[in-house]
Amino acid sequence: MPGTGPTLDTEWSILLAACSAIAPEQKRERLLPLLQQTVRWQRLFALADHHGTQPLLYQALSRLENTVPPVEMHSLRQSCQANLRKALLLSRELIRIMEHLATLDIEVMPYKGPALAELLYTDIALRQSGDIDLLIHPRDLPSILDAARELGYAPHQHLSAWEERAYLKSGYEYAFDGPAGPNLLELQWAIQPRFYAVDFDMNGLFQRAVTLTVAGRQMKTPSPADYFLILSLHAAKHVWGRLVWLCDIAQLMSRPGLDWNWIGSQAQDLGIARLLRITLLAAHQLLGASIPAAAEQTIPEDRATPALVQEIQAHIVSESAFNVESLAYFRLMLRLRERRSDRLRFLARLVFTPGPGEWAAVRLPRLLFPLYPLVRLARLATRPIRT
Repeated sequence: MPGTGPTLDTEWSILLAACSAIAPEQKRERLLPLLQQTVRWQRLFALADHHGTQPLLYQALSRLENTVPPVEMHSLRQSCQANLRKALLLSRELIRIMEHLATLDIEVMPYKGPALAELLYTDIALRQSGDIDLLIHPRDLPSILDAARELGYAPHQHLSAWEERAYLKSGYEYAFDGPAGPNLLELQWAIQPRFYAVDFDMNGLFQRAVTLTVAGRQMKTPSPADYFLILSLHAAKHVWGRLVWLCDIAQLMSRPGLDWNWIGSQAQDLGIARLLRITLLAAHQLLGASIPAAAEQTIPEDRATPALVQEIQAHIVSESAFNVESLAYFRLMLRLRERRSDRLRFLARLVFTPGPGEWAAVRLPRLLFPLYPLVRLARLATRPIRT
């Protein structure tokens, strides 16, 4: 339940209570005594902004407005209004992109962003918006690159034809800068980079898609069960570093009819049962989300899980970022996998999968392009070790 686990200051306690997956009256009872303490309001708002939860904080505090200083409530309201304006802008831009791609008969599927906000919260204003994410078929990338340019977008990084072909196998996303800012549009043909060794069925993802209405337009988005897998993987990749990711998971956990038997089967096939269990427990312990009985049965706990959950909770509230190139990060990614074979695949792919960093560091002629795995190995061997 919220407030258990790591030692929390007043601001963290308020934020967790405001975001908790409990009934409104229970949330009110939990918040009232906290709001009577000395609250560092700007710290609270900055904390909520960093964790992508300002709209959820505002929703909770607006029901207790008399307990919040008017000037502070006004400040939070302005931030949430700015988020709504951005969400509306992104929704309009998403529709513009979707309509243009439809004329070219290119199948894409929005996820995260406005589509995720609509699916989970039925209100795009309740989730802080960042960019537009589209899932694509790898075969369509050349056509989509041309279409994105026609829409005024430019690739954030420029790759040669050979590099692009290799990147389709080793990478997972292509970022574009738009008129409204950098990295505004992201195209993804995989859920994670290849070296994480979770080989998700992308064709099945498209086949299982559900129809959703965003800003008055119908579009396909991943099914709720697929979203549970996708969002858990995304959170784990970033060490669950933003509270909004657990809030999203909590929304899915409370969704009736979620096929936990299928989710459990996929977890076993992909070797991510431990990772999913950690996500369930973190959402339960920090946000009070109830773990469905079916999930308890299909995603069981193992001996390594309790210690990992405590580490993850401590990291979330520590407000520190993991260095994703450090040994500590890679050790943690290995500990999250329950199968030895997956840990070995992770290590092998990490060491021998080259990417844009290698291609930029050493310019090999086209005939020597197959030697880039050795360049990758050499760069890793000479890189300073970060603990």
